Amino acid sequence: MKITTVELFKVPPRWLFLRIGTDEGIVGWGEPIVEGSADTVLGCVEELKQYIIGKDPRRIEEIFQILYRCRFYRGGPVFSSAMSGIDQALWDIKGKYYNVPAYELMGGACKDKIMVYYTCGGKDYDTAKASAERSKSFGYKAFKTGWSPMPHGWIGGYDWVEGASAMSAGLRAGLGSDAIIGIDFHGRGHKSMIKPLVKELDQYHYSFYEEPLMPDNIDILKDIARISSTPLAMGERAYLRWGFKDVLEQKIVDIIQPDLSHAGGLWECRKIAAMAETYDVAVAPHCPLGPIAFASCLQLDACTPNSSIQEQGAIGVHDTSENNVALSYLKDREVFGFKDGFVKVPEGPGLGIEINEEYVREQAKIGHNWINPVLTMDDGTPTEW
Repeated sequence: MKITTVELFKVPPRWLFLRIGTDEGIVGWGEPIVEGSADTVLGCVEELKQYIIGKDPRRIEEIFQILYRCRFYRGGPVFSSAMSGIDQALWDIKGKYYNVPAYELMGGACKDKIMVYYTCGGKDYDTAKASAERSKSFGYKAFKTGWSPMPHGWIGGYDWVEGASAMSAGLRAGLGSDAIIGIDFHGRGHKSMIKPLVKELDQYHYSFYEEPLMPDNIDILKDIARISSTPLAMGERAYLRWGFKDVLEQKIVDIIQPDLSHAGGLWECRKIAAMAETYDVAVAPHCPLGPIAFASCLQLDACTPNSSIQEQGAIGVHDTSENNVALSYLKDREVFGFKDGFVKVPEGPGLGIEINEEYVREQAKIGHNWINPVLTMDDGTPTEW
């Protein structure tokens, strides 16, 4: 079997889909994307495809090594995301060739269902609380929140800490002591503001603090780990095994969050998860993207013992109606089988989903031009999105 075609589709709301065709008629789908830089990644995949056309798509490790080593300059979000989408599509093809889910080719399943969490952020506490309570009514048991304004500044008054504490008290009271709740700081914090904040918020027993500092500051994160009892999570902006090596060796982070559309794809993230397991670190794959990325994550979760919980981003698995844009790209809206806060492991071959190719091609004519918004502090200084 040989790879014959590589096609890309920029589809709304902000995604990039990849289709790899073969001479045996088997097709695989992937989702290579850097949010806000779809055209950049598209161009990178176009450059990389000359290395994979004519290759046997089942030789996934060989193709990874070619793409990783042949370029000399490697790593980073663009190259790694391009490789990630290719890897996802190759596993989709390989699973379809052997007529098994991808997880069966990576050791087989070690769990039957995956807990997913609902992101219930908001511009203020009231909207965050309303979103959380609504998601609880859908059946979710796990939630992630993040409110704005976040602690963008380097120094501030204690009123912000008091406000965040009141928000947290309301969320915990509304969702209950059995709810899993994480808070995503999105890397917006600075050490001088985060230190007093996390000491105050620890009393509400968050399940994790995600990216309290920019990922570049992993060494400074030690200071936060010393004063807080809440597990620390990061990894959505780390790429390939080498991007997680220092994070794990410094023994600061309790949960890593590799993104299967950024960190190298299914096979590479399975290796990252195995590395994490040796440090007793949990895995919670990052996934704010589309249905192909989400399906890839579930394949990884199924065969990964230290996979703890799964982000679902824009998928909204509880809603299988025609209003769900993400599920419109699939032939089967029920494929994820959401029930009581869990989704089932898709059992179809490859990534376990069937893409509605006609709809993808229609939406690609619409496309998108999504870019990251620019945020500023009170004094006008540009800050982290």
